[in-house]
Order: sequence, then C-alpha cells, then structure tokens
Amino acid sequence: MYIGVDLGSTNLKAALYDENLACIGQKGAPVEYFRENGFVEFDAERYFESLTKILSQLMAEHPGKVTQIAFTGQAESLVCLDADGKPVCNAISWMDERSEEECALLEKQFSARECHRKTGQQAILPTWPATKILWLRRNRPEIFGKVATYMLLKDYIVYCLTGKKCADMSIATFSFYFDIYGKRYWKQMLDAIGINEGQLPALIEPCTVVGALTPAAAKSTGLTEETQVNTGTLDHFAGMIGTGNTAPGGMTLSTGTTMVLTAMTDGIPDPDCDMALHYGFLPDSYIMLPVMESGGVCLDWFRRTCMDNLDYDTLNQELLAAPDTGILFLPYLVGTNAPEFDREATGVFFGLRQEHTNVQMAKAVMEGVCFVLRKNCEDILAKGTKISSIVATGGGAKSPVWCQLQADITGLPVEVPAVTEAGCLGAAMIAAWTAGQYENLQKAAKDVKMVRRYTPNGGPALEKKYQKFCKLYNAMLEIAQED
Repeated sequence: MYIGVDLGSTNLKAALYDENLACIGQKGAPVEYFRENGFVEFDAERYFESLTKILSQLMAEHPGKVTQIAFTGQAESLVCLDADGKPVCNAISWMDERSEEECALLEKQFSARECHRKTGQQAILPTWPATKILWLRRNRPEIFGKVATYMLLKDYIVYCLTGKKCADMSIATFSFYFDIYGKRYWKQMLDAIGINEGQLPALIEPCTVVGALTPAAAKSTGLTEETQVNTGTLDHFAGMIGTGNTAPGGMTLSTGTTMVLTAMTDGIPDPDCDMALHYGFLPDSYIMLPVMESGGVCLDWFRRTCMDNLDYDTLNQELLAAPDTGILFLPYLVGTNAPEFDREATGVFFGLRQEHTNVQMAKAVMEGVCFVLRKNCEDILAKGTKISSIVATGGGAKSPVWCQLQADITGLPVEVPAVTEAGCLGAAMIAAWTAGQYENLQKAAKDVKMVRRYTPNGGPALEKKYQKFCKLYNAMLEIAQED
C-alpha cells in the first residue's frame, strides 16, 4: 500500500491507496493559525502532531504494510530551527504579508530581470521566504541569531519523520533564494538577507526517497520502520501527476478561489521568457505556473452580493437555460492577474441593460474568468510551450457550464478526471513509481481515468466578444491610470 499526504494550508490530508492506486481510506485535519496585523503563523510541531494523529487513525482503520509514504503540499511556509532541530518560533505562513518593506529593500539591490533569470519569478513578493528571513533579521534579531536551519514546511515534515534535512528543489523554487537553472542556492540573495548556505538543507531532486521512518516516527504514525519516505513535490505539481499531465503538451487547470495553470515546458525555457517558471517534478524539467487571483473568487463574490448565496447546482441549471448576452465582465476584483500584472486593474461590468438578469450577469462573470484563461493560454503558447488539451480540476471542474465555456473560449478540449482533487493521488503515484511498480510516471499516468470531455464549439460571436473584452481591458487601464 501507499500513502499520499497533502500538507495543505486549510486542511491537512492523508489518503491510503492499494497496489492498484484505488483509495482505501482518507483522513484530514484543519490547520490552526495565529493571525494579527498581517501576520499569519502556525505551530509547526502541532502541525506535525496533527499529521501523526491522522496517519495513526488511518492505519488503525486499515491495518497493513505501507511500502512508501509520499508528500505534496504548500511551498513557501517557513520553519526556523535551532541547533537541536527544534522550532525557535512559530512557522510563518506563505499568506503572511509582514515583509513588504523588505521587498522594497531587495528591489533596490536586484533588478527584476536578474531575479527572473535566477528564480524564475517576476516580482519580489512578501510570499517568498527570503523576504521573511530578512524581516526576522531586521525586526527579531533575538530569533534570527538562534536559527541554525531554515526549512520549508514539507521539508521539515520529512525531517521529522526521517531525521534527515533536505530540500526538494520543486519546493526550493518558491524560496526566492534558489537558482532554478544552476540547481543551487543563489549566493547573492543569501548574502542580501544575511544567511549562509550552511543554514539551509542539502538540495535534492523532487520525488526522491529520503529514507525510512525513525523508530519514534513509526510508533507515532502507526507505520513501521520499513516504510520509506518520499519527499514528493509541490501540490500543484502532484495535481498534474494525479490528472495524468506528466509530459509537455498537457495543461492542468485548477479553478478554486484562484485560478492556476501548470504546463511543463519542452526543454529548458528561455530565462527571459517573461513567464512565472519553476523547477519541475522531474529532473531538469521546468513548469510554467501563471496564477490568476481572479478565479472562483469572482463567482463567489457575485453569488454573495447579487444572488443571495444561490447554491452552485441550482445556479448551473439556471445558467444552462440563460440566453447569451452582450454583457462583458472584467474579473479583476483582487487587483493584478497574470499575464499582464497591472496593479491598476479593477473589475468592470459593461453593456448592462434593464432587461438583463442576475443569472445572465453570473454567466458574464464566468466568461470573463475564461477570457483571462485564454489570455494566459495564448501567453504560454507564445513562449513556445504547446498545449493540446486542458485537464480541469478544483471546484470549477464540477460545473459543466464553466467547463464548456473554457473549451469554447480557449479553443482547446477540456477533460475532467475521475479524481478532481488529485494532490494525494499524485503523491501516491509518485510513491508507486519510485517503489518500482511503474517504470516511470508516464506509465502511471496511463491509469488516470477521464470522466468527461468538452469539445470546443465557440464560433464567431464568442470570438468577437473576446476581442471586445481585450479592448475593454485596455480602456479600463487607461482610465485607471489617470488617477
């Protein structure tokens, strides 16, 4: 058997799979945070204890030999350890925004082009652990001076289970101090934030078997000392694997609160391609990962404010009967979005008439999000990465209306896998592959089943609407910039 664990931001999840990668059982636990004045922290030791608890519950209900446990999950959350390997403070979540001043300081030292050429990232953000470390240096010197090792959360959990400190490069790519092309730590950034390479774990390839469980870890989890621990990979990358997207040509779309695209490049990309790039889940692979904050949040906002929280099933039924309109919606309710990253961008309804209904407006919201999706698909294609189809996951994959719009507007077929929450499954597939059950991940991916396919059927009217959407976006920016 295999276990896939998703070290999530909202919930921690573990799922047990048999040799055919059929899910036998799963457990979860919520993540508790301390929030104040932009600070978002959590207790790393308690997080690990929650993991051991759900694993022991899982094994108590489904006893048997687990060959391997593999991990996926969030990337940027930072854990600071002392010389004894114990946290010296709460873990700092990726959601924490305390380090805006530090971002400004680093922007003065490093150009945007230099940062992109090293890290693959297009902006210095408070999300990145590098900026949090600099904040500790400037604001908490008593803590900064005690830190012997800086680790990211998934690597810390692997350390707790095996006693080995290592850094999965598909997670290190989100640190802002990792050179994704040189596959080493970026010394100039380490110097700028005041740490040295000796304070960071040794870099390893993703999907690496680190070692067996320690006796203490085996006892607390209900597993055995023979169970091997695999570092796995990032949650979005495990989602790619779990939906069968393991080679160039495919693209996985996750539509939740945000909208995230993941597409593997064909070879080493141009360092100046002006696209968010990350080190991938296979050796020397790279993944384009544009994140659009205006995803499901737009529809959720509209349902709350204009539809009295109408449930999604009813909304989808009404949308199927709603006639097409000329309403346009710019889905920039939370500011910047890929691919443009225009800070002045705002939301706009255009073309409203008194005869329009809130259901028709909701459809315009869906279309607007799909137009942003098309912009990003075109941007990825322009950078030389081919896309043959889209695999839809997340909450948006449950809506036939939204999936058909995605196909019609992008001109690409949209497929929905049997398992749309694919993080744990992807981690289990990694475990099965590295345990020798599959020759490679591509062979494992052939067992992924699709339950529905949406064929593009756009037409001239929808194409004209998209062109108007692009013109409206430019007009909105021109007006916004007048302020």
